[in-house]
Order: sequence, then C-alpha cells, then structure tokens
Amino acid sequence: MLVLVANLGSTSFKYRLFNMDSGDCLARGAVERIGDDESRCSVTIGDWSDTMVMPVPDHGVAVAACLQQLTDPQHGAIRDASEVAAIGFKAVHGGRMSGTFVVDDDVLDAMAEMNAAAPAHNPPYIAAMKLLRQRFPDLPLVAAFETEFHRTIPDSRSTYAIPKTWTDEFQVRRWGFHGASHQYIAERMAELLQRDDAKLISCHLGGSSSLTAVRAGQSVMTTMGMTPQTGLPQNNRVGDFDPFALPLIMQRTGDSLDVTLQRLASEGGLLGISGRSGDIRDLEQAADAGDTDSQLALDVYVEEIRRHLGGMMVALGGVDAIVFTGGIGENSRRVRRGVCADLESFGIVLDDAKNESADGEARLSSDGSSTQIWTVPTNEEWVVAKRAMKALGRHAT
Repeated sequence: MLVLVANLGSTSFKYRLFNMDSGDCLARGAVERIGDDESRCSVTIGDWSDTMVMPVPDHGVAVAACLQQLTDPQHGAIRDASEVAAIGFKAVHGGRMSGTFVVDDDVLDAMAEMNAAAPAHNPPYIAAMKLLRQRFPDLPLVAAFETEFHRTIPDSRSTYAIPKTWTDEFQVRRWGFHGASHQYIAERMAELLQRDDAKLISCHLGGSSSLTAVRAGQSVMTTMGMTPQTGLPQNNRVGDFDPFALPLIMQRTGDSLDVTLQRLASEGGLLGISGRSGDIRDLEQAADAGDTDSQLALDVYVEEIRRHLGGMMVALGGVDAIVFTGGIGENSRRVRRGVCADLESFGIVLDDAKNESADGEARLSSDGSSTQIWTVPTNEEWVVAKRAMKALGRHAT
C-alpha cells in the first residue's frame, strides 16, 4: 500500500511517498511557487533527482506534476498513479473534528469553522482538498489533524478561564499542535528506552516551536493553545501575549484589530525582539558579533522553553527523558545548552562534549544524569501516513 503525504502552504506542495508494507520512503519532493508561470517541481527518488519548471496554477496541477515525476519511465517510484492508495494531509485545525478522517464535506466544513483560528493554514488546505476531490475523484484524501495527539490532555490543562459558553459553543480551548511530531518522538523514545511507561518532554523547536509532556505514550500537557500563535515565541509569531495590551497598541498606532493581529503574526516572535531575523542561525551569528537585541531574542526563547519545561516536570512528577527535535532542537547546540543549564539539582546533566558533537539521533546526557537527554530527528510524515492507512481501513469497512 502506497500513501502520499502532503504538507501544504498557500503556494507550495511538499510531499513524501511511503511504502506502508516496508516503511520505506520511496520518494520526496516539492512544488514551489504555485500560481506562478515558472513553478519549480522537484523530486528525489533514490540517487535520482529531477526538477521541472512549468506553470502550476493550483494545487491540483501540482499533484498532477508530482505524479508525473513519480511515474517517470526510467527512474519513477511507481508505474501508474493508481498505485497510490491515498493522499494523507498533515492538516492543522479541525476544531470539533480532532482526529484522522477521510475528507468529505463535513470535514471541510469543520476546517472552515476554524479559519479564524488558523488563517495561514486552513484556507490553503481547504482549497487544495476541494480541487483534488474534483480532479482525482477516485483518490481518497485523508486529513490527519495536528490536534489529535493532544486529545488525551485532561480538561484541567486544556480549559481556559473564560465564559463557559465560549468553551462549549465556540471550541475555544487549548488544542495543541505539532501532534504528529510529538507522537513520533513518543513512539521512538519508547523504542530507545525499551519501555512504554516513560515520562518524556518532547521539545519540537523550529520556525514553529512547542513542548509536550508525554506519559506512557500519551500527551498530558502542551504549550500551544487555541491557535498555533501561542506558547513559545515563534520565528515571527508572537507566542504567549496579554490580550489586554491590544487596546493600548491599537490606540497608539491607529491600526485596526486585523492589522494589529497580522503584525503579531508576521512581525512578532524572535524577529520582533531582534528587529533583525527570526532565524536562530542568524541570531546566533549576530549575537556572537555583539548584537544585544539578537542575544535578547535568544535569551527570551530559552527562558520560555525553561519555564514550560519546569511546569511539565511538575505535571509529570519527574521526567525520564528530555528530547530535542525540529530544526533548532536538532542543530542548535547553544539552545540545548541554555535550556539544560544549571539543572543538576533536578538530575538533568548535559554532557558538553556530546552536545557539541551530536549529529542526528544521539544521547546527550552525562553518565551521572538521572534524566536522559536526546536529540531525535522527527518524522511527522510517517505518522500521518500510518494514520491515513488506519483511517482507510475504518472507511473500507
């Protein structure tokens, strides 16, 4: 069984093709600049890579271009598009539908209800899904929502202190995101620790970041809330923020609510603090050159991670392993060092040499640390592919 996993942006289509019987990733690729006369369609299959430049007006044409490359007569991963059993989407917010579902009108309606909570994510997915249903009516589409893994968080940690009707009628609660990544880390750490009852803190750190506390493979606390805007400072998104500051900001700037929120979503986060960049690599380089605002951005980011880390250690009653994943988590020795600094009294001791030399999956804790520290590359697409296959099985019966 072959499953194509899609990760969509408003002008992009990134994908991986999995053989679900072997677990192998047969191909990966991307279509960029959708809507442009010179869109780039790239694919890698084994040692072979190919790039086409062609007009790609919409996501439906992007999928057709992807299938054309995958079925290349000489190098293709498949003979015919009919070999693909489904397209699985790493969908973001379904509100009342938090799980994995074969896409139908009800799924699309549920996503549309959450457009205001995920304006950068849901509309492109909805538009693409509608197009693909029209162009490939026999190809099942499956939405695996990022909120699914967090359905096990207790109400006491997912309920806001707001009027109850807002919670009940408008689905305003802490949903949590990056679910596929945190689920992969939970599953992989169960293998590495050779136990399924471990208490973990999964640190997904990248352009978009979140922490999740995991007990026995289930999410019990997470940093993101109603929207992907909340929790840790993001690349250029605000993170946690006092909403009662909005009237003052709007009064002083003269901006509307929509404009103010857009600025928080695009000019906030690490970019907002530094005034330079939201990319950790740029900030580390600038901080080393003496830029104090870049150093402040790094300090705020690390302190927020540590604040949530401490709360999760209390919620778990201790922690067996702290796991760093995502582009920053896997590659920034500086951030890992800052997060783990001075935690020896909690049994968390980072080995500096291991931290400096780590590459890929590696244990970073010292021999005397009672809590293990790891870097583990995530594989969200594999989790989505497994969810899609399970949903198809339920759908078929």
